[in-house]
Amino acid sequence: MKNRRHNADLITLLLGLFVILYAMSKIDTKKYAEVVAALGGVFGSSDATAMKLKIVEIDRNLPDIYGERRNIETQIRKALKLDEKSLPVTITEDERGVTVHLQEQLLFASGRSDLKSSSLETLDELAQALRKLSNDIRVEGHTDNVPIHTAEFPSNWHLSVRRALNVGYYLIEKHGINPEKVSVVGYSEYRPLLPNTSEENRARNRRVDIVVMAKTPLRSPTTMQNKSESINDVSQEK
Repeated sequence: MKNRRHNADLITLLLGLFVILYAMSKIDTKKYAEVVAALGGVFGSSDATAMKLKIVEIDRNLPDIYGERRNIETQIRKALKLDEKSLPVTITEDERGVTVHLQEQLLFASGRSDLKSSSLETLDELAQALRKLSNDIRVEGHTDNVPIHTAEFPSNWHLSVRRALNVGYYLIEKHGINPEKVSVVGYSEYRPLLPNTSEENRARNRRVDIVVMAKTPLRSPTTMQNKSESINDVSQEK
């Protein structure tokens, strides 16, 4: 008799688990919450909050969020012909949007901020894609951690800002990109892609990033967790 009761309890628990998984697969937070509440008694609690399950808000527009970023990246890759050329350029996606990393060797001579004439073709191609987008654009200058002390650039701060400014100004003046959409910032050595432990890494860190800001930002896991904790706290107060 005990074995039969044990088997029945196990089947009930498994059934509850599959129902919850099915609800989650539909990415419908409201239905998920209802199922959890309904099955509270099965798992030994009449209150869903007592189950210590945090309901994380899942953005209903998740396909649109990633679709926007993918569309931006596709347009930029096509404009730069990255499938055909070998350029010191990489593209990444994150919570802000899509970032085009342009390495120093493409844009500048060492310790200089004036654009190489050989870099203009790439910037011209990139501008063709940027002009079609209504998104805001951030131009960010980065250096490695090797100090610079010259009459023109007393520090890496000065160098990173001037490099970003020259790239941003070229896009505005040469290609008519709306200056209201463009911001320029220098980060010096303080936002490296890689640890400055080798010449190869330092070369990767010397760059200008062009960030196409997504209109629908991604929520970070921390943000979603904090929101779910707030929801849980409100439920407990009720």
